[in-house]
Amino acid sequence: MKWIGLCICCLCLLSNFGWAQTDRIVIEEITMEGNRRTRDEIVLRELKFHKGDTIPVSQLERLLEESEQLVMNTGLFNSANITIKNWRGADNHVHFHLELAETWYIYPIPIFELADRNFNVWWVEQKRSLQRINFGVQFTHLNFSGRRDRLLLIAQYGYTRKYAMQYTLPYFNKAQTLGVDATLSFSQNREVTYASEANKQAFYRDEDRNFTYQQFHLSFDFSYRPGFHRFHNLEVAFRQKWVDSYVARELNPDFFLDGRNLQRSVSLAYRFTFDRRDVQAYPLAGTYLQAALTKTGLGIFSDRNALGTELYFQNYWPLSQKWSTGLLLGSKLELIRKRQPFIDYQALGYQENTLYGYEYYIVNGLDMGLVRGFLRYRLLEKGITFGKLMPIQAFRKMPVKIYLSLNQGAAYVNDPYTGAANPFANRMLWGGGIGLDIVLYYDKVLQIQYSYNHLWEKGLFLHFSANI
Repeated sequence: MKWIGLCICCLCLLSNFGWAQTDRIVIEEITMEGNRRTRDEIVLRELKFHKGDTIPVSQLERLLEESEQLVMNTGLFNSANITIKNWRGADNHVHFHLELAETWYIYPIPIFELADRNFNVWWVEQKRSLQRINFGVQFTHLNFSGRRDRLLLIAQYGYTRKYAMQYTLPYFNKAQTLGVDATLSFSQNREVTYASEANKQAFYRDEDRNFTYQQFHLSFDFSYRPGFHRFHNLEVAFRQKWVDSYVARELNPDFFLDGRNLQRSVSLAYRFTFDRRDVQAYPLAGTYLQAALTKTGLGIFSDRNALGTELYFQNYWPLSQKWSTGLLLGSKLELIRKRQPFIDYQALGYQENTLYGYEYYIVNGLDMGLVRGFLRYRLLEKGITFGKLMPIQAFRKMPVKIYLSLNQGAAYVNDPYTGAANPFANRMLWGGGIGLDIVLYYDKVLQIQYSYNHLWEKGLFLHFSANI
């Protein structure tokens, strides 16, 4: 982008000296190379300019940079560079050329993963039990037909026996604004989390190794993306959950409420997302906002009745070439204030709702508020070339970035029903520490964090995201 900025400055100078008749350029042509599988229209969809557009020269550098970021955030490329191939100074007609390097799309990945919420729970509390390992095969094709569509097939065994299929087509209309996602899955477990005691998960395993918990899930998610940064999603889903009668009647009658061992529900959810982060996997600049409203129980089944909202906000600020900071906010609110089944009564410690230093704990409740902040310093940025030692061409060049981070956070969970047995509920929680973040191939992130919590418990925690 540096020499493009120089070219833009030259255009401005030429305009000032009368060589050009305007301070705007006309895009005469857009060409690309390197997208062997990805269709041209998928790449063009992410550009903030099109053939025939007239653009102020003063805005050109920003539009080129944002377009490169949007192309990279598709997850289809290891690199994307927009260059000026030709321009005519007399009338400011410009020819842009995209140089693309496609990533590896097909991942027939052996599954070998931990069943627990994070590495530390498995290593310390579950004493590295091999019974808590999932193994199998996950086949992922990130660009199945060249339209950025994603096909996922899973055959998994071990702690959780699971079969799943998912197909995502981001655009099915000519304007490339409408998409659909279909998911079908079935899973079984011989061990089930039946309660929360002292903010720790309590487990039950059948001595005869029978399955104690199973789930069936079918959903369709319809998406609408009118521009570059705004997304609308409407999901309709059917879920059926079953648990062993001993769990439902003896261990926790509130597992599905009223001692039931079967729960069926139909839900309707709407999500709005605004995403203007520079790099989705590890942002250094930009804003992210997501708001969701979910109604579970539409009158077809009476097993569950819930109406909840979620709101997430993130903002990232670059302070200099090496320093950056960020703030993350999250909240959950149940609008129907009745008691919910234990299996659906989740707040802190699940998915992205985590707090530094609380990796060993969960906090359940109806409502939740969460804030996390950090300060980062880039220690290293370089590229490693493997050459012919790496048989897959897309992985022969590995960009590496290493950051040192200072982390702080706080959270509050409102639990009006089980808070007496879980002392972390209904009080302010806080934690923080330092971390080392390693970013590989643009979107593979390993975080090594030394954190503490409000009890001044300290530990070394590992987190990894492959973004596949």
